[in-house]
Amino acid sequence: MCKVLKVSSSGYYYWRKHPIGVRHQNQHQLVSHIRRVHKQSEYRYGSPRIADELREQGVKVSRNRVARLMKKAGIRSIIYKKYRVQTTESDHEYPVAKNLLNREFTADKPGQKWVSDITYIATGQGWLYLTAILDLADRKVIGWAMSDTLKAVDTTVSAWRMALKNRAIDSHLLFHSDRGIQYACTEFRDELRDLPVEQSMSRKGNCWDNAVAESFFKTLKSERSAVAVGLPYSL
Repeated sequence: MCKVLKVSSSGYYYWRKHPIGVRHQNQHQLVSHIRRVHKQSEYRYGSPRIADELREQGVKVSRNRVARLMKKAGIRSIIYKKYRVQTTESDHEYPVAKNLLNREFTADKPGQKWVSDITYIATGQGWLYLTAILDLADRKVIGWAMSDTLKAVDTTVSAWRMALKNRAIDSHLLFHSDRGIQYACTEFRDELRDLPVEQSMSRKGNCWDNAVAESFFKTLKSERSAVAVGLPYSL
C-alpha cells in the first residue's frame, strides 16, 4: 500500500499513532478560542474584534485566518434590528444655539469641546434612556445618566453634573448637542449659567453634526443591545 501511495512505511506508522496532525490540532484549538470570545461578546463580535481580543490574550492570529475559520465553522456575528424610539423633541419654543462646532471633532486638550446625545438602550430593567457626554480630546465618556423618563433633570442635567465632577472646566468650553428640548430648556441652561460654557447645536435633522456621539451609541448598542451593563468611561 505504501508503494502504491508513494509514502514511507515510517510515515504510515506515524499516522497510525497520530491520526490528527499538529496543524489540525492547532486549528481546532483556535476555533475553540474563537467560539469562547464570540460567546463572551454575546455573539456580537465579528472577525476583526475577535482577532483583536485573541491577540490581547496572547494568541497570535491574523484577522483573515479568524474570518476563514469562522466561515468554515459557521460562526457569525449577530446584529439586532434597530428599535427606534423618539428621543429628540425639537419642536419647542426654547432658544436654539448656532452650530458653532461645525463638525470640528478635534480638541487640543481636555475641557475644550464636549458633545452629548440621548438614546434608548436595552438593560436588565427593560428599555431605558441613556444620556452621555464625551470629551472630544480623548473621546472619553465623562458624564452619563440612565433614566426611565426624558425629563431634563433625569437626563441632561444629571449627566452634566457627573461630567463636572469627573472633569473640571479650566477655560472656555464648547458644548455641542442636538436641538432637543432637554438641552434647550431652562433647567439645563441654568446649569451652564455663570460658567465659561458656550452652547452649540446641530442643524435640524442632521445627525452628522453630532457624529462622534452618534458613533458611540451605535457601537454600544450593536455590542450590548440585549444585556444590562454598566457604561464604560472610555471608548
